[in-house]
Amino acid sequence: MNPPSGHAARPVIELTETSSVTLPLTPAQVATLIAVPDLVAVAPDRSGRWRLAGRRRVGTVRLGAGEGELELRLHPKIPVGHLLHLVGHAGGASIWRRGLVEAARAETPVAAVADAFARLAEQALAGGVLHGYVHREDALTVVRGRIRAGAQLGRRFGVPVPLEVAFDDHTADIAENRILLGALDRLRGVPGVGPATAALLRHLAARLVGVVPARPGAPLPAWRATRLNERYAPALLLAELVLAGSSLQQAGSPAVRIDGFVLDLAQIFERFLTARLRDLLRPYGLHCDAQPGGHRLDRGGRVPFRPDVVVCRGGRAVTVVDAKYRVLEGDPPAEHLFQLVSYCTALGLEHGHLVYAAGRAPAGPYRIARSGITVTAHVLDLALPPDRLDQAARLLAETVAPAAGGPPRRVHVTCG
Repeated sequence: MNPPSGHAARPVIELTETSSVTLPLTPAQVATLIAVPDLVAVAPDRSGRWRLAGRRRVGTVRLGAGEGELELRLHPKIPVGHLLHLVGHAGGASIWRRGLVEAARAETPVAAVADAFARLAEQALAGGVLHGYVHREDALTVVRGRIRAGAQLGRRFGVPVPLEVAFDDHTADIAENRILLGALDRLRGVPGVGPATAALLRHLAARLVGVVPARPGAPLPAWRATRLNERYAPALLLAELVLAGSSLQQAGSPAVRIDGFVLDLAQIFERFLTARLRDLLRPYGLHCDAQPGGHRLDRGGRVPFRPDVVVCRGGRAVTVVDAKYRVLEGDPPAEHLFQLVSYCTALGLEHGHLVYAAGRAPAGPYRIARSGITVTAHVLDLALPPDRLDQAARLLAETVAPAAGGPPRRVHVTCG
């Protein structure tokens, strides 16, 4: 633990996503870390020091104030360029098809994501700020739109003005701009963002005059992709990840000051896997339903469950896939197999797939006794360079498709 240059009062803790360190901490610093349990696990050791362990998150965040103030720098195990590839697909592959990110220049995940988002937002706004119609209801001194007769009589009791009116306002304060501005505001103040990127983020935010920014932790305004907002889509997909990464759950009270941005790598892996399977299984006539709701484990419908990915054909589930941001060492843990068997049983499926982020896949599938269910474990090694990771994803899709009843079609892939 060391103070950053130019700010001796704020200790800096550097930690790799799943590693641990043992440090001397003050009671105020321990209280700060315990208040944000999603970031690191905190436990005392016998020497009176404290053991901090990563919780599969990466990023930079400043926490607390006064004696409890500190800065966490959480580093990925894989190169930043590889992480950017995952983030890009997790937020929509269109982000990276445009070639806007030079990963070799990025030293930290925060700097890389901020630079990527700044470029995407700049491209989105290059054609001008998007405007749209927003339905509003207001009390005005002049007629605009239509008079809300019921509200006028119920609230004004015959007084002629102000008038209760409803109208459609053509404005920049629409969902797309609110999400964009929320991410611009959030990233420009995050520790680790370079001065040039921060200046570009400020410049872009200044263009969104009259827009109320979306805030981390609050429900995001709904938007849907259309021909009109097509140029915004890549920036919006990454903006949603930024706002989700800026929202951290706190335990207890009082609230701890948080200034930063982190990525949940388990969530990124799940979204990456879903996106790649969705694209790669489409030629087989298969559709991937991500985190579908409405499923019940018991006949009474009292125990809901949400599989990571349900693969469907013609609206009918044909196999299920569960992402595990874990290293597979030998056979999968029994609880992972139990989970897949439960999913397959409840969905009436004969096959299920476990996909791990590192390790070595076992030689063959697991045929579950007295059930007719087969579970196959795979490894999609995130340490692979992006081109080889994409090839491995294609091989995974080839394996999943036959189990899902896809046509016996193979795609030639050479893994070097």
